[in-house]
Amino acid sequence: MNKTYQKKHELWLHILFASFAINDETIKSRLYDFSQIAFRHMKWLGSDLLNDGENYNYDRNILLMKQESVFDVINALKSEVETMQDIYPNTPFGERAKTDDAYLLEYLLQVLENEQNNQEITAFNMQRKWPEAELDAAQTDALTLFLFEESYKEYELILVYAYMQARTDNTLHFDVFQDLIDESHFHLKSFGNMMAKLGILALPRELHEMTYVVKDLEKFVNDGIAEEEAAKEMCKELSEAINEPKLSRFFDFINYQESYHIELMKKLL
Repeated sequence: MNKTYQKKHELWLHILFASFAINDETIKSRLYDFSQIAFRHMKWLGSDLLNDGENYNYDRNILLMKQESVFDVINALKSEVETMQDIYPNTPFGERAKTDDAYLLEYLLQVLENEQNNQEITAFNMQRKWPEAELDAAQTDALTLFLFEESYKEYELILVYAYMQARTDNTLHFDVFQDLIDESHFHLKSFGNMMAKLGILALPRELHEMTYVVKDLEKFVNDGIAEEEAAKEMCKELSEAINEPKLSRFFDFINYQESYHIELMKKLL
């Protein structure tokens, strides 16, 4: 069953990063919705495992192929979804997951039926050109570094908070973890789409078990607050470094959100 969890984790990432890679806003939005469903599958499967006295981890074995067209992305995703159909358990969760994925497959086939959908994929071209403004080399480097570091941080936080949420009976903790998970989903989505616009889309690195198996909650929360403070400083520095009003306002917006994340984490203390 832990292998099933790993494959579901990988499928979530496949769907999520397909949504980042594709420029068409309609397809991008639909795939992102399906990625959120896949993440709920992870949550439900994890709960079933814990209820059965089993456990799970965040090991994964996934490569992000640098595809050149929408149909390449969709066909690769279609293959992953089809493979998953035979892995689900014969349980109420398994039936729900199978039918959700069957509908995803139907949508992917609809996309493939329309040749006009087969646009070029620029998410992996490494051009590092921001399409909405001219950035100099220093600004581009600062933005690139920020996106790589923060996309990993948000991926890490989603999984760590989900791991802890599944193991608490405290309602306040559960609610705070859910808020932080939701916020990190939004940030990861924002940063992933920005990476794709720059042509540098890449998977965040894998989590080590020591990252999410938390034995000292108070230390974890205090470390998390320090990490959020560091992220706020990075947002502030980036906003000041990039002489482009829309980007600067966006990073100010993220900075203010990080401030509230700190307040949420203080509730855990």
